[in-house]
Amino acid sequence: MLRMQNQAILEELQHTDVIQFIGVYDVFSASLAAQHFDGIFISGFGFAASHYGLPDIGFISWSDIVDFVRRVRAILPQHHILVDIDDGYADVEVACHVVSLLESARASAVILEDQKRPRRCGHVDGKQIMDLDEYLIKLGQVLDTRRELMVVARTDSSDPKDIRRRVLAFAEAGADAILVDGLNDLKLIRQLAEEVDKPFMFNQIAGGKSPPCTIEQLRDAGVSLVNYSTPCLFAAQAVIEETMQSLKENDGRIEVGSMQVSVLDCNAVLSENLKRRSAQ
Repeated sequence: MLRMQNQAILEELQHTDVIQFIGVYDVFSASLAAQHFDGIFISGFGFAASHYGLPDIGFISWSDIVDFVRRVRAILPQHHILVDIDDGYADVEVACHVVSLLESARASAVILEDQKRPRRCGHVDGKQIMDLDEYLIKLGQVLDTRRELMVVARTDSSDPKDIRRRVLAFAEAGADAILVDGLNDLKLIRQLAEEVDKPFMFNQIAGGKSPPCTIEQLRDAGVSLVNYSTPCLFAAQAVIEETMQSLKENDGRIEVGSMQVSVLDCNAVLSENLKRRSAQ
């Protein structure tokens, strides 16, 4: 029997300074990321882009994200899977239902944010924040609903005093970890980590509001969990655009090279997925 997934994260934190979660946008990108990292992040930004071709402003259906997690878990039975569930996809009852389904799908952890709808990516302007008491009701019921699932409470507030107030309240409510998104530097995280005895998560996204940080910098700031929202999606966009341009310039000729693996290379990844799925 597999270990409960959140327990696996907590156990790893006993001997690992920082656990990295790589943002993926489909099952194939999860397959590739899993060859290099133990943590997979089901990114709302990446899923909205790949599944709908739309920006991450609230289009995601909870049923679609649950189905996606089930498909990823089917080929990655042992990896940590962290799931972005936005605000829980509407009211408290829906949030609790989604958490129950994700736990049944053997997700490891979820991130629950305090944004109002219409929501925005954490690294763009125009975000609206829920009243703290309203969010705490949802967070509390989600925590009561889950059995073993790790719950990361996320705030998108930008005011340092309000951030501190919310982080203290999240910790008191029993959140397993805390994410403050869209920060310009690590100073506030360092201060909060000294005050609050909870694992802190940091979100890295290329071109976002937060600066790119090394693992050493994150560790020194008190961060123990880091999610990279979109490295697979952004890399795919860059290489696909470059490949399409090359195809036009080379009179339609396509060759194996830095931008093209072979059919054998691709099939090797898919065959390994089939082996893992068949072994369950």
